[in-house]
Amino acid sequence: MNIDFVFKIAAIGIIVAVLDQVLRLYKRDEMATMTSLAGLIIVLIMVVGQIAKLFSTIKSVFGL
Repeated sequence: MNIDFVFKIAAIGIIVAVLDQVLRLYKRDEMATMTSLAGLIIVLIMVVGQIAKLFSTIKSVFGL
């Protein structure tokens, strides 16, 4: 895992936070909630991919 991955997650968080604030300002609470949920799902998918890589690396190191 390199620092680019952390920056990607931070960028997604910043974008989602800004969109959330703008949508709540214009009284679109449902859309703000959906945007936050979509951002969370995107980050979780990215993290699951990295965890899969971690397990495959551990598997190859121990020869399993």
